[in-house]
Amino acid sequence: MPQRRGNLLHSFNWAFDGIVHALHYERNMWVHFGIAGLVLVASLFFALTRLEVIAVLVAISFVLITEMLNTAIEHLVDLVTDQEDPRAKVAKDVAAGAVLIAAVNAVAVAYLVFYDKITSVPYTVLTKLRGSPIDVTVIALVIVILAAIAMKALTRRGTAFRGGLPSAHAAVAFAAWVAVTFVAANTGYALPISAIALLMALLVAQSRIQAGIHSLLEVAAGAALGIVITAVLFRLWYPL
Repeated sequence: MPQRRGNLLHSFNWAFDGIVHALHYERNMWVHFGIAGLVLVASLFFALTRLEVIAVLVAISFVLITEMLNTAIEHLVDLVTDQEDPRAKVAKDVAAGAVLIAAVNAVAVAYLVFYDKITSVPYTVLTKLRGSPIDVTVIALVIVILAAIAMKALTRRGTAFRGGLPSAHAAVAFAAWVAVTFVAANTGYALPISAIALLMALLVAQSRIQAGIHSLLEVAAGAALGIVITAVLFRLWYPL
């Protein structure tokens, strides 16, 4: 096996390849990603505190991490032996048990965080409780990144920082533009602030094309992904 030496960028790319592999071959990862996205969107409607958002993000990360470790252990055991061995069964069962514990923990966290809020849904919806736009921005960016990773896993092209459909850089850049535009909407400098943010997003997109990292289609797809997801979330949370 060749030594995996390289700079920090290569390390991120290898890590990204691991996430894409898990998504590409493990159905459970798609389930976890889908649930994570739904929970993050739901968190916008229930006026979570910062501490509650942190608890949700930690629970989601814990499930994804243990699922990926479970996948890694299964591959490692299969590499060592293809025979039925009680020790191999124990290794796989223990790894699967770790995923189960993480999933139960996530359910417990969801219950503790959402139960009281769900039981008062009519009140919450009617009063249109709103949290900090910064919270909406952070959640929107996380969902954009998850969506970009999922699309790259489907197309099986590119790495975290180079190539593939869509361009994750463009997705995040244009998502940030939309978020900045919404946040600055009620200020006296809304137009210039939005224009500057759009210019920065366009420069990011142009740099990806000029460097030959992405095609125009890949950058456009990333931009559309970031714009649509962020705009929808802000419109849901701050209706006209």
